[in-house]
Formats: sequence, C-alpha cells, structure tokens
Amino acid sequence: MKVNGRIIVELGTKIEIDDMVTVNGEPITRYKHLTYILLNKPKDVISTSSDEKGRATVFDVVRLKTRLFTIGRLDRNTTGVLLLTNDGELANRLMHPSYGILRVYKVVLDKPLRPDQARSIAAGVELEDGPTQPCEVTIDPSDKTNVMIGIREGRNREVRRIFEHIGFDVKRLDRREYANMSTRGLKRGEYRHLTREEVYELKRLVQLD
Repeated sequence: MKVNGRIIVELGTKIEIDDMVTVNGEPITRYKHLTYILLNKPKDVISTSSDEKGRATVFDVVRLKTRLFTIGRLDRNTTGVLLLTNDGELANRLMHPSYGILRVYKVVLDKPLRPDQARSIAAGVELEDGPTQPCEVTIDPSDKTNVMIGIREGRNREVRRIFEHIGFDVKRLDRREYANMSTRGLKRGEYRHLTREEVYELKRLVQLD
C-alpha cells in the first residue's frame, strides 16, 4: 500500500481524508473516478491548495468539487502548463526524476545568452544542491534574450537557478510542455480535462499502461 506515493508498512498508520491511497497502483480512496486537468497557469497564482497570505491559488481558478493536487509546482511568477489530478500513482511517477519526464520552458532573460553559455548550461552546471543533468538549450536567433530549455529533473526553481548561476536575471518564465502536454488552444487561466488518449500517453511514459 502507498499513501501519497510512499510505501506504508506500519500498522495503524493514520490517513487524512484527502490522502491518495493506492494498492498495486489502484486507488482505493473516497474518489469514485479519477480526474486529470491541464491548466494554463496565470502569473501571480500560487500552486498550493491554500496560502497563508491570502493570495489566489490554482484551485481558485480550477473550481471543481473533486479534491485535486498539482503534479509538481510552478512558482508564483511562472506561467504555463500545470497538471492537476487525484491519481496519486501517476502524479508521483511523473514527478519522480528517475522517469526523466521532459519539461520545456520559454525563458526571457535580462540580456542576450551567448552560444558558449548555452553549451555550458546544456552540459550541466553546479548548483548548491548538486550538478544539473545535461539538458537542451536553444537560443532564438532573432532575439538572443529568448531561450528555450528542456530539463528532466524538475528541482525546485531549477530553471531560474540555472540562469542565475551564470549571472542572468529571468524576466519571464513560461512552461510550454510537461510530459508532452502543452497549453495549445488554452488562453492564460483556462483549463480543460485531458482526453482518454492523453491520459494513456502519460501512463505509458511512466510505465503504468
């Protein structure tokens, strides 16, 4: 048995009403069905279920009776793809670095990025919590302050910290893709349910099919 993706072996473990419980990958919670949402997250919205400062959260945008949680988080100033679900097994696998799920970001920097700096980032840089994995970096030839970066780890604030490490200030950050899911067709602040085919593809990526 797993609770929120963690294996439980102790008898008498207490479970909260909104915990995700799975046995052999199958949910046994109070949820009667599983929900999968793709949100184009707006700026100035928090990715947690509540905020002590009273700021708006993604759950003020996605107003459903079903209790959901986010697959990973985006900080307040980052926009773009954010997946929400009550499928705990899928969520934990999509977030786990061992599955190498691709996250693609568009970054707007305070100054142009040189090719040698892009190569340095792509090879991996040393952050305070260890070296980053090799990644994909593309500079817009018409405006070298615009950069696309694809990472597969998903550490906290990883993209911002990578560029800050080499002396850049990130002016805007937009997640364009997460596990091949994009915000195509969604305006900022809009969301939709994933199709059955999209859910199958996500499960295939993390070996749940």
